[in-house]
Amino acid sequence: MNGTMDLDALRGAMAENAAQPEGPSRGARAEQLLVEAEKLGVPLAVIEALGHQLQMYNYSSEKDKMFVPFARLLRMWDERPEDFDAYETHSLHWVFKWMSGGMLHQPHIPLASIEKWLGEMEHRYRVAGHSERAVRMSEFYVADHIGDEERATRAYDAWLAADRDDMADCHACELNGQGERQSDLLRDERALELWQPVLEGEFSCAHEPHATLATSLIPLLRLGRPEEARANHLRGYRLVRSMESMRGAFASHVEFCALTGNAARALELLAERPAYFTDSGNPQGLMDFLGVTALVMDRLVALGMGEQEVPGPAGRAWTASELAVHARGEALSIAARFDERNGTARVGTRIRQRMDQPPLLERLPLGVRVVRTAVPSKPVVAAPAEPAEDATALVAEARRLSATEGGPDAAVAWRTAERAAESEGLELTVHDRAEIADYAAMDAGDAPDLFARAAELYEAAGVPDEARAARARGAYALSRAGRNDEAVAAVQEPYEQVLATLKDLDATTARPAAAVLACRARILLAAHSGDADAAAAEECVRQLLALTEPYGDVPRLASQAASARSMLGDIAVHRGDTETAVALYEEAAATHVAAGRPWLAVDCSVRLAGLARERDDLAGAEQALRAALEHGAGYMDPYGAARLHLQLADVLAATEQFGQASAHALEAAHWADEAGGDTGLGAWARFQLGGHLLREERVAEAAEVLESALLDLTEEDHGDGALVQALWWLGDCARALGEHLQSAEAWLKAAEYAQHWSEQRDHAMLANLAADALDRAGRPEDADRAYARAGELWRSLGNVYAVIRSLRARAWLDSASADDERELMSAAIHAGEEALASEDFDREALLSELGHTHRQFAQLLERRDDKEGAVQLERAAVAFDEAGDTERRDEARAALAR
Repeated sequence: MNGTMDLDALRGAMAENAAQPEGPSRGARAEQLLVEAEKLGVPLAVIEALGHQLQMYNYSSEKDKMFVPFARLLRMWDERPEDFDAYETHSLHWVFKWMSGGMLHQPHIPLASIEKWLGEMEHRYRVAGHSERAVRMSEFYVADHIGDEERATRAYDAWLAADRDDMADCHACELNGQGERQSDLLRDERALELWQPVLEGEFSCAHEPHATLATSLIPLLRLGRPEEARANHLRGYRLVRSMESMRGAFASHVEFCALTGNAARALELLAERPAYFTDSGNPQGLMDFLGVTALVMDRLVALGMGEQEVPGPAGRAWTASELAVHARGEALSIAARFDERNGTARVGTRIRQRMDQPPLLERLPLGVRVVRTAVPSKPVVAAPAEPAEDATALVAEARRLSATEGGPDAAVAWRTAERAAESEGLELTVHDRAEIADYAAMDAGDAPDLFARAAELYEAAGVPDEARAARARGAYALSRAGRNDEAVAAVQEPYEQVLATLKDLDATTARPAAAVLACRARILLAAHSGDADAAAAEECVRQLLALTEPYGDVPRLASQAASARSMLGDIAVHRGDTETAVALYEEAAATHVAAGRPWLAVDCSVRLAGLARERDDLAGAEQALRAALEHGAGYMDPYGAARLHLQLADVLAATEQFGQASAHALEAAHWADEAGGDTGLGAWARFQLGGHLLREERVAEAAEVLESALLDLTEEDHGDGALVQALWWLGDCARALGEHLQSAEAWLKAAEYAQHWSEQRDHAMLANLAADALDRAGRPEDADRAYARAGELWRSLGNVYAVIRSLRARAWLDSASADDERELMSAAIHAGEEALASEDFDREALLSELGHTHRQFAQLLERRDDKEGAVQLERAAVAFDEAGDTERRDEARAALAR
């Protein structure tokens, strides 16, 4: 520092330091400013600098340092109270409460010292004429901490009964503490009632609703209100993530993730605050954070991921199992120090209960992107009812399911049976191994080699009809891979073999024959390039229908008949016969469901939804998509589930059902993450979710989700239009949350993409919005540049109204000098008058705009005591009069008269 600050400069420096993000650097700066204050020789300067230092320590990880400046302040008060002005007198008494809580959280400070301090606080408050409300609140926290329930109840009641005065905590903080008390007593409904005014924004402060949002999470889950808990997590985490002093609230968000099937999210949160593992200025906060860390790690170990690498204390690599042991041990060690100090087991009991909590929900999608901690899994397929444990019984069950039902259940049964057989050394038959290979190929999808292996095994087992079906499925796999010519050739031999046996088939042999016909029909439908191919495909479909219709009482063959009708529906669509297609798809879906094979009805319902949307029948599309989700529940792969939920969300949004649209976009994001691999679909789902949440005015949740979406939205995969829209929405969210600099940053980034578009209106709008935000953020010079850019763009677009407004906005900026104001307002007036002369614009609208410009010019001149303001008011009145706006004309004349 150069030279010595005066008192005003010192106060400015302290205000600037207080505005910085929480962290040790603020404490270090406060120490430097105290040295500067002492150089002034002014007691009040030292008092203010000590108070500033104490505040910086309190809102940091260095809470243990605040006792020294407070002791010095208290000594100065006792020696010369006249050196304190009214504000510093109030502040000194206010921070007595901080000292009480701060001592309680330091296990090395004896309980007797804390009790003595409570008495000192009570005496000084009484002398100063303050209510005992804050004293009884502090006493309650001491009694609750040590587990003296009788005293805690007495102090709590006295706290609420005492009068509120200017020493009482703010309403928001008091309600948070009172709600916590009710929650600890498992009176969750009452806790939520107390917290409601804070959660709804009626009461707030620097740390509220941050703390209450975090505290409400577990009670909401216990009450069966997970959607509210998720919303409070997204809102609350956004508030606390950059606030170093809120480690306790941060830990509650990590705990919430651990208890709702979001261990991956919990790990990401832990990784964001590495210093929290070791910051020791607040031992109770460290204990709580380590306890929650142990909870997360124990969940990972229980999920079989004990060897996964996880974030932990710096200096070494950690696995989940290692950190589980370390975090639990450290948390219990700190708790033991508290319990030794207190003479009770209260703290240790509480932290053990917190670490040992069972999950409250198996799965709660959050809507934000996380890096998965495990191999992606499919939705759970219904398993055979309580199969026997031995391999022989499992193989028998798999054979039964394969012969009667097939589908996903049989695939699961064969996988289970194969593992059991390997474990017990049971030798499987060739036919068994053929079935296993066949189902594995079907599970893999595009796996022609696996189908070829299954066909070989079926041949070896003496079942050529199943071998033909496997080869046909292999041919269809080629078609799905885009190898249509190969597929057509590969399916021809099995098809001809089936044709030769059609007259000799029964219910058993008709099934593999139907599979061959179905595969050939699908291949021809995919490959056809003209009417002749379409006719061949239709012929094959009708052969399939003729084969299977007589066996309507056999579920698997009934489903094949339904598949034939669905393919006939595809052919009808190709011919433009939508009405016939709809009837065929509906009949096919109903048959699949009646046959006990609902997963096969999904495709029919999706086709019905597509046709409904083409006819602008949104209600029909919604009904069909809901049916598809119902049919596929438990059977669809994650990627398919994600796409279906996203389609339904889109339809619901089109009918302005934004709440339901949000719910399905949330499910889409969850299943996209479950699918793993490509993050593009998940990003798109989050992008849509953010928009739906914003339309519901759930802006804090929308902001968190959009920020997450922007991590994976790319110009290549999603287009720059999606990027601009996501950033635009994010700016809207930040503006609504009062985060003006963040909103400006989002809009400016969006403008960077939009500047290359042929149509520049969006670019101009974004530049204008960014300028407004920069002005609100206290960055007038930056705002001026953004307004100037917006004005140039509006001028190029011929929007003279927006040009005038941008010039007026620049004139009102704090950075504008008197000359700037005059020049900019004159330019705005000139632009309006020039446009009036051209007769290309709405004359009344332009006159009104000129009236506003003259009126605002007058206000600016009046601020500087410039007498020309009267001239501008007269011109404003004339312009409004010509525009036919008599109300504003009269207002201008009244101002002129004054």
